[in-house]
Amino acid sequence: MFGIELYTPEYNVVGDEVAIVETSKGTIKVELDGAGAPIHVANFCELSTMGFYDGLKFHRYVPGFVIQGGDPNTRDMTGEQVAAGLPGPDGMPGTGGPGYCIKGEFNTNPRNSHDDGALAMARSMNPDSAGSQFYFCLGAQHNLDSGYTVFGQTLEGKDVIAALRAGDEIVHIDIVHKEQ
Repeated sequence: MFGIELYTPEYNVVGDEVAIVETSKGTIKVELDGAGAPIHVANFCELSTMGFYDGLKFHRYVPGFVIQGGDPNTRDMTGEQVAAGLPGPDGMPGTGGPGYCIKGEFNTNPRNSHDDGALAMARSMNPDSAGSQFYFCLGAQHNLDSGYTVFGQTLEGKDVIAALRAGDEIVHIDIVHKEQ
């Protein structure tokens, strides 16, 4: 696979996971799609529960398109540095990851739809190169459906997503289970 070793997350997906994403602008509640994108959900839950995302910054904001975060290169940078597009001590924002890649699931997920508020995984040109960087759609982006894996949909906090900009912080992500 292009010389990339694919990682299989150890997190056991139950199928009722909800991510509570606490940001410097407010809280976002996302229903994760463990049935449609089990590898992506397991990876996101695994990274979230180990605190990987705590303190990272959103590094990419394209109005009417996406707000993107999850790059560990932003950990030791101020929000102002990230917003200005400066390189950090660990490299340029937008180029970092967890040290592994996961297999793309956009071709196998029957609900792979980039609707407004969709949570999806960023990747490089290689379809199996996602790792930790994710984005929220700022409006429908169906042109991405055939190449990027959607693994959640926002339940609450679209106003928070709309207010996020490059340099804003991911304070913490909790993974909880839907109330039965």
